[in-house]
Amino acid sequence: MNLINTLKNNPWWIAGGILLLVVVWMLTGIGSSNEASSETASDPDVTKSTDVRVRQQQAEPVESFVDVYGRTAPARMATLKAETDGRVVEVTAERGAYARKGAALVLLDVRNRNEQIERARAELKAAKMRFDAEKSLQHENFASETRLAEAQAQLEAARAELRRIQVDLANTRIKAPFNGALQERLVEVGDYVAVGDPVATFVDIDTLIVTGSVSETERTNLEIGATATAKLITGQTIEGRVRYIDPVAEESTRTFKIELEVPNNDHALPAGVTAQIHVPAGRRLAHRISPAILTLDDNGEIGIKTVADDNTVRFSKVDIVKSGVNGMWISGLPDEANIITVGQGFVKPGDTVNPVFEEKGAQNAAGAVAANTSETR
Repeated sequence: MNLINTLKNNPWWIAGGILLLVVVWMLTGIGSSNEASSETASDPDVTKSTDVRVRQQQAEPVESFVDVYGRTAPARMATLKAETDGRVVEVTAERGAYARKGAALVLLDVRNRNEQIERARAELKAAKMRFDAEKSLQHENFASETRLAEAQAQLEAARAELRRIQVDLANTRIKAPFNGALQERLVEVGDYVAVGDPVATFVDIDTLIVTGSVSETERTNLEIGATATAKLITGQTIEGRVRYIDPVAEESTRTFKIELEVPNNDHALPAGVTAQIHVPAGRRLAHRISPAILTLDDNGEIGIKTVADDNTVRFSKVDIVKSGVNGMWISGLPDEANIITVGQGFVKPGDTVNPVFEEKGAQNAAGAVAANTSETR
């Protein structure tokens, strides 16, 4: 009774006892938890490896292509300049007009050039007569070799002067240097031009080129003379041959310029439009995959996750060789590779995994799934 009365009179003893019991219980639990955690960490069998589906795959030879964006352009472009001076008296071709090689585009005033030609012809005739006379006298020993040489020199000078004036007269007709179209006319009737002044821009539209730039790695497998295709932004698809590849990379971009030559006899293909060039780059070993299993590393590089012999995850940077209705072909993996097809998003390089290998039938079915990929190369 005394104990009960004491507790009634001092209730804080009860609260203190309860608090002491709670503290002892919590300390006991923490110790047990730490012991259990220590045991778990010291036992490697407790950690379970992540299951991933893996396809054991062999690389196969495929035809590879290089796809680059470029633009069409005339095969040749010339800036026509005046080769004699004179005033423009006639422009015979409008902008965009087609002209055959040798056709006159711009006419200059001939002024007195015809009279100069007649005078030069007369002087040539007189020089020829003097030369013949000296030659006849020299045969009869009435003339020296010196006088004959002087007469011959005068004859050659007269011939050269006649040719010079004839060329000067011909240069008053500014002509098309090849079959093509007048791109730009830089003079009008009444303008005066001096030697070297630009008169017109003339382009060859019978043949077009499609220009683009390829990377250092893509340059290796390209060949001059190879047949290639290009799809224009207008929807037209054209075929031609590779006529030029830069021997030296462009300094700032480290790329190589290529040119595809395309016939355009009907002038149906426009110049200056965007085009996607599709160039064969030979056969190479590649793996066929579904684009869905491509991943990015921390640096933003595109690649594939594989499983090594020790069941650790590896990341390999890959290049896309080509893609089509049967899937995507990539290079950058070993010829034989264990490719993670399911679960690659839940593991990272260096992780230990439990690979679950696909059966042959499942591998073939994966190719059918990849067939949903539309052809882009």
